[in-house]
Amino acid sequence: MFELRLLCPEECVEPLSEALDALDALSVSVEDADALTEHERPLFGEPGMPSPQPGWQRSRISALFSSRSAADEAARLLPLQDFFAGCSVAGVSALPDQDWVRLTQSQFSPVEITPDFWIVPSWHEPPKAARTSIRLDPGLAFGTGTHPTTRMCLRWIAQRAQQAALGRVLDYGCGSGILAIGAAKFGALDIDAVDIDAAAVEATLANADANAVVLKAGLPDQAQGVYQTVLANILATPLKVLAPLLCAHVATDGWLVLAGILERQAQELREAYAPWLALDVADSEDGWILMTARR
Repeated sequence: MFELRLLCPEECVEPLSEALDALDALSVSVEDADALTEHERPLFGEPGMPSPQPGWQRSRISALFSSRSAADEAARLLPLQDFFAGCSVAGVSALPDQDWVRLTQSQFSPVEITPDFWIVPSWHEPPKAARTSIRLDPGLAFGTGTHPTTRMCLRWIAQRAQQAALGRVLDYGCGSGILAIGAAKFGALDIDAVDIDAAAVEATLANADANAVVLKAGLPDQAQGVYQTVLANILATPLKVLAPLLCAHVATDGWLVLAGILERQAQELREAYAPWLALDVADSEDGWILMTARR
């Protein structure tokens, strides 16, 4: 493959990207041209918050083409367009051949949840210390065990299972199904995993099959009745909206476990759930917290 590199101001990113697509670029990526300098500025805000600005002041665009002639032709044509004002061509170069599958796989290693509980991609052997493991590869659905919110939920599942049976389990907003699968690994036998995204439901069923566990996955209306353990790893805003629904699913003496919450959002979650349950912070990691309540 051949890479065409461009520099452009914020307002030119979209028209340039559209033009590159029209010129049959295989992919187009955009980076902050001032990254790792004193002029670098954040583009993305915290979850649930608007971004500070729509784009970087100066962007570096990289477009991949299947042939040198196609990349050179794009480099020739783009400067002739009105929208190219203020932009520049940084160069065209051949990319070395790589095993892209192996490169991607190298970025995902086994993830420790507890010393004897690990998330393991299919191309790795479980660590010797792993008495319990979940086989999970990166995919379209959220949840690979690398994010603090997922790790905290799985730690809670492992620790709770040492104290008592998890009982009937609801994983609301299941993503990859990792929490539901974790519950199954620790003895839960009646598990509902639900999500508004059909792709997440498919991913959950595939991942459950890969881990040889039994669960039911479907859209949110599949969740019926009460559960001894209700898990929801989403974000603070939808968790507040879902407060009456999630609390209604918690059985007497059952547990509600919420994640996807920033430390500064603890009080607003407490207030949102106060009419039904009293939430407490049960764990924290890298600015995220796990909140739980018992009915």
